[in-house]
Amino acid sequence: MTDFDGLTPPRDGEGDRAKRGGGGSRFTRRPETYAARKLRKEMTLPEVLLWNRLRGKKLGIRFRSQHPIPPYVVDFYCAGAKLIVEIDGAVHDNADQAGRDAKRDRALSEKGYDVLRLPASVILRDMEAALDAIVARVESPLRQPLRGCHLPAGGEDL
Repeated sequence: MTDFDGLTPPRDGEGDRAKRGGGGSRFTRRPETYAARKLRKEMTLPEVLLWNRLRGKKLGIRFRSQHPIPPYVVDFYCAGAKLIVEIDGAVHDNADQAGRDAKRDRALSEKGYDVLRLPASVILRDMEAALDAIVARVESPLRQPLRGCHLPAGGEDL
């Protein structure tokens, strides 16, 4: 005899945990989170190679892999610089996909993110050039917050 007396076992947070509010936090239940977890397990070769060079702050910059930014999941994300790095394979050369990429980039830019697209061929052929492009984008003086710059209060002239 089973613990369930012939009933099907509880699923998706039902059972004892449901009485205490189980089922996981609302953030782990988002579809983007599940998609990101799946994509981390199914990374392409260029993504794996780049991730091996980015992970663990090897460049002095912290990146996340397959990071959800609803409604999207981005390849790599640096929160400190609000930089998204996307790796584009051959499928991105398709006109339809290029249009979807442009729409996605606009939507992310409107949310304040900077999107850097790198062709997969560059990652495979010249990893150092790809890393240099990423570091240059993060360190760009145009992206840095205004440090030590005090703007006049209330519209006063200098």
